[in-house]
Amino acid sequence: MVSTALQSAAERLATLLTQGGGGLADPGSGHLDFDAEIRLRPLTRAGAVPAEVWAVDGGQAVVADARCLQLVVARAARTRFRHGVCDLEDEGDLRAFLLGGRENRAVAAGLGLGIAPDATVDLNLLRDHEEWVAVDRCVEEASAGAVVLVDGDLETDWRVTPSWMSDLLARAAARNVTVAAVTKRSSLSRGGAPLLGCLEIEAAHELGARAMWWAPVARSRAGARVVAARLDTDAPYAFRVDLSPGVDPERALAGLATFCDDAGFPGYPYPLTVADRLAACPGWLRQDTWFEVDELLDRAGVPAEVRERAFADRHDLMERF
Repeated sequence: MVSTALQSAAERLATLLTQGGGGLADPGSGHLDFDAEIRLRPLTRAGAVPAEVWAVDGGQAVVADARCLQLVVARAARTRFRHGVCDLEDEGDLRAFLLGGRENRAVAAGLGLGIAPDATVDLNLLRDHEEWVAVDRCVEEASAGAVVLVDGDLETDWRVTPSWMSDLLARAAARNVTVAAVTKRSSLSRGGAPLLGCLEIEAAHELGARAMWWAPVARSRAGARVVAARLDTDAPYAFRVDLSPGVDPERALAGLATFCDDAGFPGYPYPLTVADRLAACPGWLRQDTWFEVDELLDRAGVPAEVRERAFADRHDLMERF
């Protein structure tokens, strides 16, 4: 029998998903200035790929967890495409950090981006930090007219000083470099329901099932233009795309779409899929890193029993049966 609480939740969910309407919001960020109206617009792919495209994505992992102490790693990968051909794959340096208690202050003091020395530090902040440092490098190394792709949006972690993003985008504009961020899973909503899903259905009715389209949605506090866009005729989903200030959105999206026709990931820029692969921290990497740490602890004279008991997960014992 279905519980009363579950039935009530399902009824409310059904209302949100089917009635639509209502105001625009982003529970994941309180810094967007939304457009008064969303209007779907057809999009045509550009005739040639941009001459130079960079892509950045980050990866992170917990290597060892003693709850009061964590050994974590983070990195950001970069890739570059010139005239449609990948000529650079940089997986980035795997940086290790010790988090917990007094260790956080030492970590925070070594970070940049205007992060306060007494800021609360977690793995999300560390990955975000590595990504934006890599994006900054790409902007500085990119040729005039290049595009720098970012996984996510053009909103930094709340612990990063807000002016840092504005300064980055200003430097990009001065170098005639477009910065574009693509969010794989957006928290944008309309009337409490997922916005992109609503727009995908509306676009299929208004423009056709295989139409490419875009729609302005909001502006960020750094002045970036936030849009929704379907960038390939075979794409199963649309994405949130943030574009740096001063860029013509339709022209930028038309160029971006030339990198979104990969059969494996239609509608998503494949330079970002390369960066994602490079930055990933899979299980084998975490294990290899722990083996290195374990050997270093052994050399430092930490007994095996101390190492084992410090990082043992009691849940594993309880859940064997």
